[in-house]
Parts: sequence; structure tokens; C-alpha cells
Amino acid sequence: MRRTFVLCALSAALLVAGCQSVNTTSGDSVGVERKQYMFSMLSTDQVNQMYEQSYQQTVTEATTKGVLDKDSAEAKRVQTVANRLIAQAPKLRPDAAQWQWEVNLIKSDELNANCGPGGKIIVYSGLIDTLQLSDDELAAVMGHEIAHALREHGREAMSKAYGVEMAKTGAGSLLGLGKDSLALADTVVNYSLTLPNSRANENEADLLGLELSARAGYNPNAAITLWQKMQAQAGASQPEFMSTHPASANRIASLQAAIPKVMPLYEQAPKG
Repeated sequence: MRRTFVLCALSAALLVAGCQSVNTTSGDSVGVERKQYMFSMLSTDQVNQMYEQSYQQTVTEATTKGVLDKDSAEAKRVQTVANRLIAQAPKLRPDAAQWQWEVNLIKSDELNANCGPGGKIIVYSGLIDTLQLSDDELAAVMGHEIAHALREHGREAMSKAYGVEMAKTGAGSLLGLGKDSLALADTVVNYSLTLPNSRANENEADLLGLELSARAGYNPNAAITLWQKMQAQAGASQPEFMSTHPASANRIASLQAAIPKVMPLYEQAPKG
């Protein structure tokens, strides 16, 4: 018991000493104001660069297998929705205007989509085709994923883990800081995309994604129908998206409560 207490105390002390308090987004209409703690030795640029390696590897593999879709009507539709959302991102995070955004559609039955650090987006065709997503629903899911990237939820999760690791092993072996760059890229992917987010992070992505889609001229009510479709699909099989974004009984209620806050943005936004 005493050893556990000491470890926790040391972890907290090192985490505070090695972290900086930030708020990655600002100026939203939905009230996301939680302070975040990021490990000072793990900068935004470092995480973005590490993730880019893994992203490019995924794109290269998809190209080799002939499943990277760049020219179909569906690919152009995904790009159009993404472009409208990306144009609004700097209103929540100004430096997002300098990110090297990329959008790719992969032909796959997988029901998934993600936006990794630095604005690297992948949508899997199975998500669109199986759920028969409208443009508004596609904007809802992509807006949610972009919100995770804007809030740097992956870097935040890594920062927390680094604090614990420092307490256990010291600063010299922080979750692979001595590993090669590809191993580090895999670590970023793990914390950014493959581990379930906390409920607090999911709620932030829901709210900010709702605002992004409304600002881009997409009906925020589509977030409700999107999650209703997700839940209906989960009755038959577990969509990959829901393994990292678990459904909650409160999720739809929270979105419904936030829609009136963003509806004026939708009404003022240019459509099409």
C-alpha cells in the first residue's frame, strides 16, 4: 500500500513538473473549456510528424493493394465534405490553418473513419455504404474525428501515460523514446486511434464536431441519426468505429441538448 502511494505521488509530481497546462481549442459555442496537460518533451509538431509516417505507410499499402480510391464520385464527395469542415477548423484552433491536411478514401467493408494528429484523415467506404450516410451524416462523423485531432486527445493520452512511466522507470525510457522513429509512430497511432477515448474526450469531440459541421453548413441534427444508425448496426455486428468510440446512453441526449447552441451557426452558413 505504501509503495503504491509513493508511486502515485511521484507520478503526480513528475507529471506536473513535466507537463504544461494548455487549452488546444478556443472560441467555440459549445462550452469546451477543460484545461489539458501535455508532456513538455512531446510537442505538437513531434506527434504530428510521427503520425505522418504511419499515415503515409497506410496510404502506400492501400495504393499497392489497389484499394485507395482517389477518383470515384464517392471519393470526390468525401473530399468535398472534408474541405468544408477543414475550412472551419481554424475558427476553433487558428494554427490548424497551417496543418498539412490530407484526405483519403479506402475501399473496405470496415465501418470506420479517423483523423490523426496534424489533420490526416482516412474514411473507409464501408462506413458510407453500409450506413447509407447522407452528406450531413458524413460531415457529423468526420467533424467528430477532426475534433479529436484539434483537441490533440492522442497527445494528451500519451502525456498521461508518460507521467506514469516516468514514475516507474525514470525519464530515460519514456514509452519508447529510445526506439526508432517507426516504433514511435506506432505509439502515436495506438494512443490516437486504436485505444478507446475517455468519456470526457468523446463528449468534447461530439460537441466540437457538431459545431464544425454546423459552421460548414451541414445540418447538426444529422449527428443524432448517425448515432442511431451506429447503434442499430451494433445490434448485428460491432462496427470498428464503436470499438474506439463506445456508445453511451447519454450520448444522443448530450448532442440533442447542444444542437440549439449551434443551430444559428448552421442557419447562417452558406449551403452547398
